Amino acid sequence: MRIAAVGDLHCRADTRRNIAVALRGVDQEAEVLLLAGDLTDHGTPEEALWLAEELSQVKMERCAVLGNHDYESGQDAAVRKALGDAGVHVLDGDAWEVNDFGVAGVKGFAGGFEVAQLQRFGEEALKVFVDVCISEELKLEKALFRLRTKHRIALLHYSPCRQTLEGEPLEIFPFLGATRLSGPLDQLRPNLAVHGHAHRGTLRGA
Repeated sequence: MRIAAVGDLHCRADTRRNIAVALRGVDQEAEVLLLAGDLTDHGTPEEALWLAEELSQVKMERCAVLGNHDYESGQDAAVRKALGDAGVHVLDGDAWEVNDFGVAGVKGFAGGFEVAQLQRFGEEALKVFVDVCISEELKLEKALFRLRTKHRIALLHYSPCRQTLEGEPLEIFPFLGATRLSGPLDQLRPNLAVHGHAHRGTLRGA
């Protein structure tokens, strides 16, 4: 099965036609399209409906996670519904399977990498921040456990490793992902992990 993947479409009024052009013909090249978050620019239902209209023209299986931009307006449920009504499988700690291919999807969260990873210590606000990342880590672990397919992919918005962020300013690395998200990947060894969020990153990393 051939997989196409894209992230950070940031659909809005002045980008939707560019998105339509970019998606044209992808269903002739692959059987599944993975969408790695930041599907809309400000997380409005209108933007989600525009994107849903463009994705409806793509005659293939589509599977997505939301990104931070999709939460900006506090209407992420409406974004999820608009895409779901268009046949997009929107995952949030869920697993989706078709034939011998499965996807475990979460948004993920920030927190930094390796020795510089934010720890659950100090002010309550910092503890809450770290708890969100831990929750996303556990959701990814549970979703991967659910998969019983031969081929398994982890789909995230935030990065689970710093290597794929090379090309981004070093100062923003802590806001682009967290090492914690790599725990379930190291333990359960999916065939591939795909993430978005970094616009100037590197295609491969570990």
